[in-house]
Amino acid sequence: MKFLQKFSQYISWLSIDVVFGAMAGMLFFSELLHVRLEWGIYGLLGLAVWSIYTLDHLLDARRKGVDLSPRHQIHRDSGRVLSLALFLSVLLGSVGAYWVFGLGRELLLSGILAGFIVLSRFLIWKAGAALSWLKELSISVYYVLGISWMPFLRAEAVDRIWEVYAFFGAYLFLAFLNLLMLSFLDRKQDQSAGFVSAAQAIPPQKLLELIRRLAFGLIFLSLAGFILLPSFYRAFSCIVLLMSLVHYLNFFNSKLSSSEKRIRMEAAFLIPWLLLFL
Repeated sequence: MKFLQKFSQYISWLSIDVVFGAMAGMLFFSELLHVRLEWGIYGLLGLAVWSIYTLDHLLDARRKGVDLSPRHQIHRDSGRVLSLALFLSVLLGSVGAYWVFGLGRELLLSGILAGFIVLSRFLIWKAGAALSWLKELSISVYYVLGISWMPFLRAEAVDRIWEVYAFFGAYLFLAFLNLLMLSFLDRKQDQSAGFVSAAQAIPPQKLLELIRRLAFGLIFLSLAGFILLPSFYRAFSCIVLLMSLVHYLNFFNSKLSSSEKRIRMEAAFLIPWLLLFL
C-alpha cells in the first residue's frame, strides 16, 4: 500500500498524471466532434503538456532561499536529468510534429497558437502579483484550447454546433475549478515560496465559498445537460458530472491530506478514457 502511495505521488510530482489526463481530454473532444485522430497526435499532445509543466516546475525550483514543495524539490534535485529529458521531449515533439502534420495548415495554426500562449504567459508572469488572479483562468483556457485544438481543426463544419461549444465551456469551467482548488491547497507553500496565485488575491474564506458555488454550479449544469440535451450527449454529460463530483467530494473531504486530494482530483481527468468502451 505504501509503495502504491509513493508511486502515485511521484506520478503526480512528475506531471505524468496531467499528461494522460490531457490525452483523455483530447479523446473527449474527438468523440464529441466525430473525429478520429491518430495515436501519434495524442503522443504529441502528451509530449507538449509534459514539456510545458516540467519547464514551469524547473524554473520555479531555481528559486533559492524558499521553502519548496516536494514537487519542486524533486525538480531541483534532479534538475540535470529532467532538463535533459525536457530537451529530448522538445526535440522528439518537433520531429514528430513535422512527421505527422508536414508543413501544412495544421502545423502553422498550431505554431501560432503556441506562440500566443507563450507570449501571454510571459506577460502574465512579468506582471506578477498585479495579474495573479489571471493565472488560473489563463492556464485553464490554454489547457482546454490545447486538448480540443486538433478535434476542432479536423471536425466538419456541421459538427461544430452550440452543444459542442457548451461542453467546451463546461470543460473550461472544470479546469478552472481544479486550479482554484489546487491554489487553495497550496496557498501556504506558494506564499512562503513567493509564487503568485488566486489564493494570494482572494481571502481564504471567500475563495473557499467561491469554489463551493462553482462546484455546485458545474454539477447542476452537468445534470441539466444530461436531462435536456439529445441522447448522444448524455455520455459526455455523465463524464463531466463524474469529474465534477470527484473534485467536490475529495476537496471537501477533511480526512484526506492535501497531497491525497491533489492526486485524486488530477486522476478525475482520466475519466474520459471510459469513452473508449462506450
